[in-house]
Amino acid sequence: MSKLISIIIPTYNRANLIIETLNSIAQQTYKNWECIIIDDGSTDNTEELLAAYLASDNRFQYYKRPKERLKGPNSCRNYGFELSKGDYIKWFDSDDILLPKALETISNNFLNHPDLIVSSLQYIDFNNKVLNKKHSFRSENVIQDYMTAKITYYTFTPTWKRGFLILQPNLFDETITNLDDWDFNLRMLYQNPVVIYLDEEHIQYRVHNESLSHEIGKLNFKEIKSEFKAIKKHISLVKENKAANANVLKAHLKNRCKFILRDAAVQNNKHKFYYLEQLLLAEIKLFQFSEMIKTIIGFTVYSIFKKGYKLL
Repeated sequence: MSKLISIIIPTYNRANLIIETLNSIAQQTYKNWECIIIDDGSTDNTEELLAAYLASDNRFQYYKRPKERLKGPNSCRNYGFELSKGDYIKWFDSDDILLPKALETISNNFLNHPDLIVSSLQYIDFNNKVLNKKHSFRSENVIQDYMTAKITYYTFTPTWKRGFLILQPNLFDETITNLDDWDFNLRMLYQNPVVIYLDEEHIQYRVHNESLSHEIGKLNFKEIKSEFKAIKKHISLVKENKAANANVLKAHLKNRCKFILRDAAVQNNKHKFYYLEQLLLAEIKLFQFSEMIKTIIGFTVYSIFKKGYKLL
């Protein structure tokens, strides 16, 4: 008998896109699935739009995030997992597309008893045009390369064995709003799961300007602080578990601080002194005292004369 796959989708104000996502699930060649939609407090017509759709297929389930739980997709993901019954778990987004044979191929590969299966994807725009962009997700040094963004899984390319997930003390960190998938996947990788990689493209990932990566480019202070928090969290974790070289992640944090400080200085952003402080702290922890001096001089010169950008 085929195993049940639970697809868990957090959604917030995606009424204009979610039906296309749900259609792609309904059209799967593999039929033994449940799709759990957790609404994070949508203010558009998501609930009304889904009512008729849900009535036509009882494999789709719709819930609202309980009010006592933190707002955000991570709370919805955790809540959806608690409601799920599947042998395998796939977190998905409410604006992406699951290609028709995705679940069938994934189910067949679970016969080899991995803890998770990671597949590739296509990047698409809002006109569903496939973009010329490659998804890098394989590596001989998975943890370290994932840490430094040389490879990525996202939230939705892995499909997890439930038996592996229930052994973990925590799933998604509900206090992190940016790098939440990075944090989750890394913590799972620390547990040495058995992984199968599929080069087939099973997902179409919609690239748009509302993504959190674009918010970093807009110097969204909340999301940048969340990114720094996530990276610092894992510096502490790898010091304990020895899963990777903590100095590699410290250097990654320093480079991120420097990149963001440069943008903040050019835009004269009101949080530029916070980013300066974070960069200096990162350099101290790497014992890069000459770099600290260069940073201070570069920041001061640019702030006064609007020159010397390269010193940063």
